[in-house]
Amino acid sequence: METVIAIGVLAVLLTGFLAVFTPAAQGIRRSISSQQADRLASTLELELVTLRDGQTPATAKTGFEKAFEWIKDGNNGSKAIFVYQYRGDSTKLRSDGTPEPKSSISGQPGVDYVVQSMARRLDDNLFQDDLKAIEGAIFFVKPTQLVYKTSEMVLGTPGNIENPPPAPGNASDAASYKDAVIAFSAEFHGVPTKAYTYLSGTQFTTRFAAAKRPVFTRNLAVRR
Repeated sequence: METVIAIGVLAVLLTGFLAVFTPAAQGIRRSISSQQADRLASTLELELVTLRDGQTPATAKTGFEKAFEWIKDGNNGSKAIFVYQYRGDSTKLRSDGTPEPKSSISGQPGVDYVVQSMARRLDDNLFQDDLKAIEGAIFFVKPTQLVYKTSEMVLGTPGNIENPPPAPGNASDAASYKDAVIAFSAEFHGVPTKAYTYLSGTQFTTRFAAAKRPVFTRNLAVRR
């Protein structure tokens, strides 16, 4: 009887504890997720306008030209944009200015290696190297231009960059785009594996095309 009473008291205490602790834990997780989402969005926004050696399009002369092509082609699975963090050796820089990946964890973070936030396209030759030193999750991004219609900003057509009124039609390149800013919605989707064989194969292409429920979405913009 004493054991039964003790179990009952314990159950009541645990119920009260969980009632208080569970909402607090959920709030902490939401806070962490929000911070991570902001970091990933900032990484994408910065990388879109950063010219790097060896990245496509090779003809881009300005960051805006690069951003234009990445947003326009971002709904093509073979040119998918990935955002992630990887361990890098800050004493060894590659030709594009990013640290060489450090596949094995050794030493102290911030001293012997850095955790580098990065955004690369699938057709970037250095993307496969970064995968060997990934820290945490990896996401692919589906960007779609936001266009002004009927007194509000709405999603445009994926794969197109539309000129603002009164210039009709789609812009073929950054030079023919008539505005100084491209506003776009970026959908961030999770990836089940970091294996390059999967990401460069037909399974990922199929998943990319069918992806409709992003982990989170951010409205961003790039400027000339």
